[in-house]
Amino acid sequence: MMDFEPPRMIDLNADLGEGFPDDEALLDRISSACISCGGHAGGRSVCLETIEIATRKRVVIGAHPGYPDREGFGRRERIVSAREVTQMIEDQLSQFDAWAAEIGAITRFVKPHGALYNQAQRSWEIAEGVVMAVLNRRLPVLGLPGSVLEREVLRAGLMFVPEGFADRRYRPDGTLVPRSESGALIDDPTEAERQALLLIDRGLRTLCLHGDDPSALAKADRLRAAFVRDRIEVRSFVGESRA
Repeated sequence: MMDFEPPRMIDLNADLGEGFPDDEALLDRISSACISCGGHAGGRSVCLETIEIATRKRVVIGAHPGYPDREGFGRRERIVSAREVTQMIEDQLSQFDAWAAEIGAITRFVKPHGALYNQAQRSWEIAEGVVMAVLNRRLPVLGLPGSVLEREVLRAGLMFVPEGFADRRYRPDGTLVPRSESGALIDDPTEAERQALLLIDRGLRTLCLHGDDPSALAKADRLRAAFVRDRIEVRSFVGESRA
């Protein structure tokens, strides 16, 4: 009798709704969509269209709030209090919920964007602001494993989803190489595949591709082929599945 090894599972997410051309194609390849709330990029029409397409393709949607800094694409760090972070995210989540409700969709998770994401991984004050913004909604929060954000999310009794990046390089301590440093981005889909499989082996629950990356589609195709080969099922961490 042959041994049967059940398939492993991974969620594949992408940061979308930011006005880049591959969103719809990426939605054919992912299981969860982190959609801009209109702060750092996008806006009502772009975000509504992305939510509608994601819902039609049975991709789980989550809110992707960030610093309202369009010139810097939300990737410039700020000195802010926990209260300011909470208010900023609450405002963006309320707007996002309203857009989603227009087409009968529901916000299923939250993932901070850019500098807000990076600061929340190491700063108690920023992490606390994120947690307080989502506490009443009881939504899962995405972040780096072993981070301050993980500790604060779990302490609040919320679901934390450990995330990895197929298109970013890491420092030895598990943090991301800042975009300001040479070599921070992975351009080669083959290297992205190797890193994705390594991160899955380390137990991460979701992998991210950035929708503003011109090679995101090629990376997504490379990952999907590798997942089929290695019998890794693509399934959202909130239960929706993509064959």
